[in-house]
Amino acid sequence: MRVNDGRPIIGTSDDIAPMVRWLLSVAVMVVLIVAVGGITRLTESGLSITQWKPLTGFIPPITDAQWQAEFTGYKHIPQYLDVNGPAGMTLAQYKFIYFWEWVHRLLARVIGLIFAIPLAWFWFKRTIPGGYKPRLLALLALGGLQGVVGWWMVSSGLSAEALDRVSHFRLAAHLLVALFTLGGLVWTALDLKAMERGEPRARLTGFGLLALGMLTIQLFMGAMVAGLRAGVVAGAGWWSWDAWPLMQGSFFPEGVEWAKGTLHALVNDPYLTHFVHRWWAWAIVAVLVVMGRKLKAKRERLVSVAVHAAFGTQVLLGIFTVWSGVTLWLAVAHQLCGALLVAATVWGAHALGRRT
Repeated sequence: MRVNDGRPIIGTSDDIAPMVRWLLSVAVMVVLIVAVGGITRLTESGLSITQWKPLTGFIPPITDAQWQAEFTGYKHIPQYLDVNGPAGMTLAQYKFIYFWEWVHRLLARVIGLIFAIPLAWFWFKRTIPGGYKPRLLALLALGGLQGVVGWWMVSSGLSAEALDRVSHFRLAAHLLVALFTLGGLVWTALDLKAMERGEPRARLTGFGLLALGMLTIQLFMGAMVAGLRAGVVAGAGWWSWDAWPLMQGSFFPEGVEWAKGTLHALVNDPYLTHFVHRWWAWAIVAVLVVMGRKLKAKRERLVSVAVHAAFGTQVLLGIFTVWSGVTLWLAVAHQLCGALLVAATVWGAHALGRRT
């Protein structure tokens, strides 16, 4: 930070570059925790830790007595009583699902520290450019909200009246808050990078808002598919057209429960949520192809390549996931690529933004 007549000049390159690296590092960590969250969901690990201990929960059980106490707590929830208990779950099997939920929560704590400690340092050093403090505080608040929403989600699967899984609505909220935070981190880093080059910050255009809004709908429907375990309703079989593009041999699936109305079916019926998720994807593809063309016209070729690579890979991973019958590594890759698609689309929307 340079000094002029004893007064700090905030916003120099030496100030901004570390902040950009910091925000992008946190963004990478968010992508990682989204992938770990996918593993946690697909291994049915999310309900393995039945208490929320924000301060002491980073220490896992160590002694046999501690493990037995955790396992005993798990034995009182519907997932164990209805599914894993009758299947004869052992302590070793419980430790496996506990591990993934513990890693997920540990990563959340690490991300919080990686964001909060440098923020406090930049604040103390008075190197945060004007107008960015509220935005950075909002990102910090989103991180805290994510933790609260995460426990709110888990608690939906712990009560005696619950199903053997968490609420798919709360799961969607948990995922969307994480991805919204990711988008905010990327956008803020790009704004600061522009400032470093002496350029004005970007303002979201109508087209950028359209692209991000349509992508949000797709992410929400993807969370519905995940929460309802709807990925398998199309059938399975490598290179099987009956599983994709068809669903069990038909374009529109049979078995949709319409009794409570279309809106209820849209967010509660596994067949319909899966159908909408797979075909709304092509609307996203069309919009992102247009985005790519706009970016190339502005000579933003690298951003255009990133957007095309992200949505192309995501579509292929979605198809392969269905064909495989939701194989773990493919499904996790699909969720991880979804986070990368968010980052790439935000990058594209920023590059097309109005400069003010």
